[in-house]
Amino acid sequence: MVPADQGGGLMNVELLAHSVEGLDEALAAVDAFDRALVAGLLRPQPAQAADLTRLAHAVSGTPLASRVAEAAEKAGAGAAGEDHFVALAAARSALLGSVHDALMARVDEATGRGRGEDGAPPPVEGHAVNLLVAARSWLSDLARAGWQGMDHDTVSGAAQIVSAMLPDPDLRRLATLLDGFAAELAASCPGATLERIPARRWADLWSRAMLLTLPGAAAPATTGTVTGRLLPLGVDLHEHATAAQAQVHAVFEPADGTAPRLVRAGVAVPKPDTVVGVGVWQLLRPHLSLLAAVGEGLSMDLTDMPVTAEGDLIWSDEHARPGEPADAFATARVALAAATAPPTAPLDRHPARIAVPVLLEGYTAQQDDDTWTFTLAGHPLAVDTDRVPTAGPLTPEAVTASTACIGLLRWDAGAFTVQPLAVETTVRKKTVALHAGAWAGGTTDKAGVKAEKAATDAVAVLRERAGRLLRK
Repeated sequence: MVPADQGGGLMNVELLAHSVEGLDEALAAVDAFDRALVAGLLRPQPAQAADLTRLAHAVSGTPLASRVAEAAEKAGAGAAGEDHFVALAAARSALLGSVHDALMARVDEATGRGRGEDGAPPPVEGHAVNLLVAARSWLSDLARAGWQGMDHDTVSGAAQIVSAMLPDPDLRRLATLLDGFAAELAASCPGATLERIPARRWADLWSRAMLLTLPGAAAPATTGTVTGRLLPLGVDLHEHATAAQAQVHAVFEPADGTAPRLVRAGVAVPKPDTVVGVGVWQLLRPHLSLLAAVGEGLSMDLTDMPVTAEGDLIWSDEHARPGEPADAFATARVALAAATAPPTAPLDRHPARIAVPVLLEGYTAQQDDDTWTFTLAGHPLAVDTDRVPTAGPLTPEAVTASTACIGLLRWDAGAFTVQPLAVETTVRKKTVALHAGAWAGGTTDKAGVKAEKAATDAVAVLRERAGRLLRK
C-alpha cells in the first residue's frame, strides 16, 4: 500500500490476481439456482430441477444439507412451500457468504491488515409476525411465477404489505427493500416480454428479502460507543433517481491509545429526480455534519459516538465537533495500513458489499478507450471510473494523470477493481489532491460554484412548490 521507506506496508497486488479455490464452483451453483428462478417454480422443467439439485449438492457438507436437499426436491417437483423457499434462499446466501469470506481473506492477506472478531448476535424478538408471513407469502408467489411469468397483478401484491410495515421502525428495513424490489419488477412487467433479465440482481434481492422475513433477522445491530479522533479518507456517493446516499470512510484513533480501526458514517435521503450532480450535496449536508469536515479537510473529535460492531457510526452531532486539519493522504500513509478492519454482519456477506479502503502508489496509469488500469509491480488492477461521481472535481482524466490514489477495493465480474475516492496529481509542478467528495460541504471552485447555484435554484423551486401543495 505504501513504500516501506515511508513507514507503510506494501500491498501485494499479485495475490489479488490469483484464483481462489472453490470460488468458481460456488458461483456456478448460485447461477444454477438463479436460472431456475427465471422460468419460475410453479411447473418446473427437468433442467430447473437439476439446477436446484446442484444448489443442494453445493451445501451438502454443511448444517443446511438436509433441509436444502428436501427443499430442492420439493421445488423440483413444483410442490415447494414457504419454508422450502426460505431454505433455498439460505443456501444461496450461504454460498455467496463463503465467496465473500474467501475474497476478504485474500484482501487481508494482500494488505496485511487485521480484522475484528464477530460480535454476539442480537437477541431474537418477534415483531409483527403476521406481516412477516405475508411478505414471505408474496415472495413465494414471486418464485413460483418466475421473472418470465411475473405480471402486474403478482408484483402489486407487495404494496399493501409495504404500507403496513413502514410505520414500524423494526420492519422498515424489509419494507424499504420490498418497496424498491417491487418497483423495479413493476417497471419490467410483463416478464415474458423482457429481452434481458438481471437474474443475479433479482435473485439477490429476493433471497435477502426472504431471509429478512425470519423473526430477528432484521434486529438492530449491536452497538457500543467510541471516543477519539476521526480521520476521513474519502466519500463514496451513490445517486439514484429517487434517493441518494453518501458514505464516509475513515480511520478512527481511539482516545485510549488502542489500535486504530476502519469505520464508516453514512446518510441516505430521498430526492426528486430533477436534483442531480452537485445538487445532491444540498440534500445530504443537513443530516451529516461530517460532510462539511470532509470538504474542509478537517478531522472530527468524537465523544461517546454510537457505533455498531460492523464499524458503522450512528452519527449524532451531539457527539462530534470539528478537529484539526487532517490530510487524507497523510492519514492513508501513516495510519491506514495499521487500522483494523471491522467484521461483516452475516446478512451482509456478499461479494458486492466488498469495499475496502486502500492506498495505491508507484503505479502506472493507462487508458484504453473507456478502460482505465493501474499497473503495480507488473500486475494490472482495473480502475472503476464509472463509480466516480459527477458531483466533485475528480474526473477519469485526473485518475489517468495521478501518482497516488485512495480508493475502495471492490470485486466485480470475477476480478478485483479499485474505485478512486481521491488522487494526487501534478499541476504546474505542484502536487495537488482531488477528492470525489471535495464539494460535499460547499466549494469555491468555479465549476463547483456554478453547478451549486443551478442546483440551489432547482431545490428552491421544488421546495416552493411543495409548500404551496401543503398549504392547499
